[in-house]
Amino acid sequence: MTWSAKQYVAFEDERTRPVRDLLAALPAIEARGAIDIGCGPGNSTELLAARFPGAEVTGLDSSPDMIAAARQRLPGLKFDIDDIERWVYENAGNANANAGRFEVILANAVLQWVPDHAKLFPALVAKLARGGGLAVQMPDNLGEPAHVLMREIAAGGPWAGKLKAACAARAAMPGAGWYYELLRCAGCKTDIWRTTYHHALSGGAPAVVEWFKGSGLRPFIAALDEGERAEFLRRYEAAVAQVYPALPDGSVLLPFPRLFIVAVR
Repeated sequence: MTWSAKQYVAFEDERTRPVRDLLAALPAIEARGAIDIGCGPGNSTELLAARFPGAEVTGLDSSPDMIAAARQRLPGLKFDIDDIERWVYENAGNANANAGRFEVILANAVLQWVPDHAKLFPALVAKLARGGGLAVQMPDNLGEPAHVLMREIAAGGPWAGKLKAACAARAAMPGAGWYYELLRCAGCKTDIWRTTYHHALSGGAPAVVEWFKGSGLRPFIAALDEGERAEFLRRYEAAVAQVYPALPDGSVLLPFPRLFIVAVR
């Protein structure tokens, strides 16, 4: 699955607001090292560097296109191309090599794509220095109509066989209590909250489609050929228009729930 920096930043203001709220909730940490995993085009990394100006800040993403955009945006920071799972579990068997590397780990709108959170979150905590903070924001919207429609159209079209993996690309997230207990057992003081943003998008249903082409639709459209992709998006836009009707000014209000976690080791 490929990711497009240009498509993602088409709604940069809306996509950046949650990470602003997330970083504001971190306590005053004297950070020497901070990392933004799944940094995308660098919009979140820019805010991380501003929040902790004394830290050596690194951005990491598996997409060369995203990293190229981030390096162009922030030439003074370090950005690496790497797979999040590989990075998280490197040296996992060596506690001395794994521990205390960062005072801040930021994961904004990315861990929903990484499996096995029961293993993942403790491994992230293990990379924190004592007193360090893990800041996570994840879209909690698989039950929202926009995502339900993706799966229904995938299963009901001639491409159903091709899109079985896309339908399973994101697993349903556990509840806030599950994450709280997991992180408590990992030795963290944890703050968890859920916020639903209502993004006003100009352009009606096509704007909703453009929004998700930069995120949730990626696994679906990446698996299709050009003709199939056009038909899938046509059906999806028609369905979206029924569920998210345009307001009198032609805009559409897109509800977008997100789960926030700040865990201090």
